[in-house]
Amino acid sequence: VVAATKKNGNASLIYAFLYKVVEVFCEYFKELEEESIRDNFVIIYELLDELMDFGFPQTTDSKILQEYITQESHKLETGKGRVPTTVTNAVSWRSEGLRYKKNEVFIDVIESVNLLVRPSGGGMEVERMGWRSSTDAVPPSPGGKNKSVELEDVKFHQCVRLSRFDSDRTISFIPPDGDFELMSYRLSTQVKPLIWIESVIEKFSHSRVEIMVKAKGQFKKQSVANGVEIVVPVPSDADSPKFKTTVGSAKYLPEKNVIIWTIKSFPGGKEHLMRAHFGLPSVDREEEEGRPPISVRFEIPYFTVSGIQV
Repeated sequence: VVAATKKNGNASLIYAFLYKVVEVFCEYFKELEEESIRDNFVIIYELLDELMDFGFPQTTDSKILQEYITQESHKLETGKGRVPTTVTNAVSWRSEGLRYKKNEVFIDVIESVNLLVRPSGGGMEVERMGWRSSTDAVPPSPGGKNKSVELEDVKFHQCVRLSRFDSDRTISFIPPDGDFELMSYRLSTQVKPLIWIESVIEKFSHSRVEIMVKAKGQFKKQSVANGVEIVVPVPSDADSPKFKTTVGSAKYLPEKNVIIWTIKSFPGGKEHLMRAHFGLPSVDREEEEGRPPISVRFEIPYFTVSGIQV
């Protein structure tokens, strides 16, 4: 997706708008590909007409757009009064007249942590985090306070009352209907890896190599990491793999030159081992290829590194 401007425009605004355009298209077409653009050219023309007006972003909420731009018709229409009143309301992100038997708001704090750890164990920082909300509520909703946590690069959904947040750090908002991202933020802070990895590589007579990987959960025992996936790089000319694990399963992906050790459930405070044996025609080749880092992916429900609670 490319944007053209005749002036020295606000680059941040242009990037944010382009990401929003892609998000809206994906809501309509599921996947943004060349074929979907050709098949839905008429709808894209209508969407762009509503997304931007005279070079200024307008209605960018996909749920509101779907009320009057549908996929049933591929013809441009100039119907009278087609635009819902929501577009011109002060609360343009929520349709009028929505009523439920029970007002409910569900808020999840989902933190995404990216760590790059040196062999010495240093150089660790939290890179990116965020909140997500699902709501069926109509009245204004007050959020939680976390004054002890210093947030950076805070970005709110348009429904949040910024003046209230600036005054007393309370997140007050009239929510849209359905799932939406209420807030995103970033923290730069020292933190130990939640799953600590140690590896030992032994070479035998230039003919085989043994890799031992130990994983230890460094989070509280009450929590459990789900879907743990430990990716261990191996030399490109390795063959004849054999594995032994204390828990989970390991498999060799020769097209990616990695071992993937999968653990379905990993409680905090536990240690697990994986041993791998490979035939290796040339141990010296490892010096040319280098030694890529081991990567770990996992999820821990109801656990936040920052300590933020709702």
